[in-house]
Amino acid sequence: MRAYAVIGANYGDEGKGRTVDWLAASLGPDVVVVRSNGGAQAGHTVVTGGRRHVFHHFGSATLRQGRTHLSRFMVSHPILFADERETLIGFGDPPQVTADPRGWVTTPWDMMVNQAVELARGGRRHGSCGLGFGETVGRSEQTSCALTVADLCRPDLAGKLRAIRDEWLPVRCAELGIDLNAGPLAFAAADALLERFVEQCRAFSERVVLQSDADLPRRGPIIFEAAQGLLLDQGAAGFPFVTRSSTGLANITAIATEAEIGELEAIYVTRCYLTRHGRGGMEDERSIDHWFSVDDATNLPNPWQETLRFGLLDPARLGRRIAADLAVAGDTMAVTPSLAITCLDQARDDRLGWIDGAEVRGGPVREMMAELEMATRLPWTAEFWTPSNE
Repeated sequence: MRAYAVIGANYGDEGKGRTVDWLAASLGPDVVVVRSNGGAQAGHTVVTGGRRHVFHHFGSATLRQGRTHLSRFMVSHPILFADERETLIGFGDPPQVTADPRGWVTTPWDMMVNQAVELARGGRRHGSCGLGFGETVGRSEQTSCALTVADLCRPDLAGKLRAIRDEWLPVRCAELGIDLNAGPLAFAAADALLERFVEQCRAFSERVVLQSDADLPRRGPIIFEAAQGLLLDQGAAGFPFVTRSSTGLANITAIATEAEIGELEAIYVTRCYLTRHGRGGMEDERSIDHWFSVDDATNLPNPWQETLRFGLLDPARLGRRIAADLAVAGDTMAVTPSLAITCLDQARDDRLGWIDGAEVRGGPVREMMAELEMATRLPWTAEFWTPSNE
């Protein structure tokens, strides 16, 4: 069985979605995309066949009839799942989705707490998406109020949700010093909210087939689709401005080992410049208008992540973090790594800027690609010179 991984090499927004779609085009409709981390806060854009979609909960091969598997490391969001599913049905047949029963589930109260505490931080906000991902992870790891995909089809679901609302929520709000009855939490105690969420959970469980990670199909190719990027990994520098998940090979190799997959082709994706959407430090931050004409219809300014930020790539640093991620796999499986680069159409006059030690260099696209290849010691698998995968 052929298995691939598509991993963001930076702070996210590298072009993982279009890379998955491009890869799936050559693998056929039997492909299964495994979401290996994160949750519905991901935003992976695919433009193909005259259609454009930003994938949040579904694998980025869905427009090519690929199936989605939500691994045990993927946090499901029944509310957003339903909305996105309806959008995708408008493009064709209903998407096929399976999920490991151990995966955690976001509730409305996770979202409310996330938004309330982010607003309370004022100028010290973290740049969260406001979708409750971090709160879901904390509630699931640190309390007895975890909610899993398996729970969504059990008869005691409403009781579990009441425990989250009536037991976990007041304690969590007290810990954070936020008002349980104001702002985003004003309607947290409403029974109508709980009843509506029960309906959304039941709808999710009716449309998603439970399947263990160990039972990933033995036929047909698999693409592990990571979310965010290596510089946002929970173990990366810059806490608390990182995500609460493993964004590279750690989760992927754990899933693959359980599914008895012994070989993997890993594609590390980068734009030809650096971006970050949200707060926190950057390896380099500056105006890049001299070298690039950026066109990004996905990462628009918003109240939570604010404005997309830019900088120049440092090939040496990129090489070091990819090498560190590859070391995670160790001897557990054979990994063949390579590179993909996106947004080359945004380079002015086919020339780029990049960081070389303490200096900024500029030169032809091919020169910087050669620098990246030398620094990472990896070959190029894909280069994208247009905004769509037509």
